[in-house]
Amino acid sequence: MSRVGNAPINLPSGVSLEAGDTTVSVTGPQGNLSQDIPEGISVNVDGETVTVARTDDTRQQRALHGLTRALVNNMVEGVTKGFTKELQIVGVGYRAQAKGSGGLELSLGFSHTVSVAAPEGVSFEVPDATTIKVSGIDKQLVGQVAADIRSLKKPEPYKGKGIRYVDERVIRKAGKAAK
Repeated sequence: MSRVGNAPINLPSGVSLEAGDTTVSVTGPQGNLSQDIPEGISVNVDGETVTVARTDDTRQQRALHGLTRALVNNMVEGVTKGFTKELQIVGVGYRAQAKGSGGLELSLGFSHTVSVAAPEGVSFEVPDATTIKVSGIDKQLVGQVAADIRSLKKPEPYKGKGIRYVDERVIRKAGKAAK
């Protein structure tokens, strides 16, 4: 029994979902997304409710059942509200500058600045020099772009300098003990 897979998805007003044999397309006010469906999983639309079903109880099908339901739910949520990841830059002289909505220029203590271009469907916002907001309708793409930016200068454990998520807790280590 899959608790996640069996939960119905409610479609908000203004969102339409079209389920084919191998793909699901969701259209809403923010845009449209599509996703391939694994074999043996079916998506059924009944008015304002969407359900995901599987053909058999093999281990593979049980795993794909909950995954497919979560992906479809993320698509519905993305085209209605969108997703945002917020990053914080910590360190003396570390800062970010926006180059339009599709680019960033980061000063991270290297001998050069690092330029980051946003892929299609993702936009950057820099409210101040130490905060970056990554926004878009595709949850996976927003998370991947935020992780790629974070990997440019991960937070180090001694002084905590680097790029981190706003809610991330960096475990600090003690430095060398003086004699």
